[in-house]
Amino acid sequence: QVELVESGGGSVQAGGSLRLSCAASGFTAKMAWFRQAPGKKREGVAAVYTDGGTTYYADSVKGRFTISQDGDKNTLYLHMNSLKPEDTAMYYCAASQWATGGIRSPADYAAWGQGTHVTVSS
Repeated sequence: QVELVESGGGSVQAGGSLRLSCAASGFTAKMAWFRQAPGKKREGVAAVYTDGGTTYYADSVKGRFTISQDGDKNTLYLHMNSLKPEDTAMYYCAASQWATGGIRSPADYAAWGQGTHVTVSS
């Protein structure tokens, strides 16, 4: 059973940066960041195949966000630059046993963290 614990959320002004972290225990083939704003569906932001490091990004964050993992692959990061008010959401770390299909939907992920909130003010 994979356990995930996020940290690093907070409040920042538009144009600023934040780094989210997710500590993982257990085997994962793919890890991802999702976000959910009030009244909206949970959407995939970025994903990485833990073996090989292939990454995928939602169009809305390409060029601004970077997903990475540390050398032992136990910690996942999301580096967020040039933040916009529309990036405001609860951000969740997720893990899947299957490294296929890019980010895909939340249903593909069996393990989730508790979430960390990001607020971007204009």
